[in-house]
This record gives sequence, C-alpha cells and structure tokens, in this order.
Amino acid sequence: MRHEGKAEPMSSARDQQLADTFVSLADTLVADFDVLDFLGMLTERAVDLLDVDAAGVILSDQRGGWRPAAGSSEHAALVEVFAAQTLQGPCLDCVRSGTPVSSADLAGEHERWPEFGPAAVSAGFRAACALPMRLRDEVIGALTLLNTAPVAIGGATIALGQALADVATIGILQQRTARQYDLVSEQLQATLHHRTVVEQAKGVLAEVGGLDMHEAFLALRRYARAHHLRLSEVARGVAAGELAANGLLSERSDSPRP
Repeated sequence: MRHEGKAEPMSSARDQQLADTFVSLADTLVADFDVLDFLGMLTERAVDLLDVDAAGVILSDQRGGWRPAAGSSEHAALVEVFAAQTLQGPCLDCVRSGTPVSSADLAGEHERWPEFGPAAVSAGFRAACALPMRLRDEVIGALTLLNTAPVAIGGATIALGQALADVATIGILQQRTARQYDLVSEQLQATLHHRTVVEQAKGVLAEVGGLDMHEAFLALRRYARAHHLRLSEVARGVAAGELAANGLLSERSDSPRP
C-alpha cells in the first residue's frame, strides 16, 4: 500500500517515466488515436507516478450527465465506485465546481456524500481526491485518485495529478480541434458508447475464459495491441460474435501485465 510520506529525490527512472508520460499525453495528433486507450494510460500512469492505489476518469456525456470512461484496473469494485461517482461524490462535485475536491477519510463523509461514502468504503477505499479535466471554462471530465487507507492525498501529489489531467485535457481537445471542434460532442458520445461495448466484450471473455473482469480487459487490450487494432474495434468484434472469444483467449500471454 503506497501513500505520501517524507519527500525523497526522484530517481532518474521515475524522472524518465514522468517525462515519457507527459510526451504520451500530449502526442494525440495521430491517425489511429483511441480515446479509451489514451484515458486508460492516463489512469495507469497516475497510479504509478502519484503513489496512489487506484485512479479513474469520468467524462461529460454532453447532455448534462457524467459517465465513467476509464480506470486503472477493471476489477468490479473499482468499476462500481466510479459508476457511483457519476451520481454523488468528490468527482461529481469536482466537475460541477471545476476545482479539486478531496477527502482524507470517506468513512466520515456521511453528511456530504451519504450514498457514495459508504459505497467507497465498502469497496475498500478510504481517501479520495478528484481533479478537474478542464481548459479555461470548459470541463470535460475529472481524474479521481483513491487510497485504501485514510491518508490525505498530499499537495505535491495533487499538483502533479492536476498537471497530468491538464495535459490530457489539452491533448484530447487538441486532437478534436484538428478534426473540427464541432465534432467534440459527437466524438465524446462515441467514446462512451465504445466503453459500453468494452464492458460487453469483457463479459463475454470472462464467461468463456472463466476470468475476472480485469483479466478479461487485459486479454482484450493485449490482443488489440498485438494485432495493431483499436481497443474499441476488438471489443465490438467480440461483443458482436465476429471475433471468437476462444481464439482471442488462446493468444493470451501468461505475463501478468502488458
């Protein structure tokens, strides 16, 4: 379990990982840009670099609502926590205010978040900090950081997390601007639709392969990367029965993480 403590000099390896992350988040002007894979990378790097236990992103559905788009893992408990945040919690307060919202102990947040607090604690999370994904007055989503112990997420971590969220936001909007700004709403809708298809594909793979949902997601993503396909394309093929689940799983590596 990793939490912020006494400050130590960053290693050269961490410096390089941090630099690589900022470059990756800024480099969105590519023909095969995949928002789901991009946001998944953001949450995974947030966990690695910010020393938190989990991270996730919600996006605006462009209709006044918010929906989960990516998480640092696909374990059911974490997915449920981020789904709950679209109705109540630090993430929803963050996107409404456009400012960071945090809690050092979710077990004591019954008055502020009477439904979300107990749900998060039940899933094993005790501290949270939501950071806005915004550019000037436009908020397109939020990056939420979670810890499993009631330890406040510190100021240095929040500052770096906000920098990651800012660069990711600029990258997304830059990519959309290059393809005409008036398509932003339509493309965000497509992203959220793709997320639904990914959930369906995960369910198919989990049932066929006897996997948990996180393992199913890793198998899905591994196949997409091995075959140079978009994650959303592979998910659509599995969900529609056009790509055999057994065939996909037969290529699954025994390595724990790609």
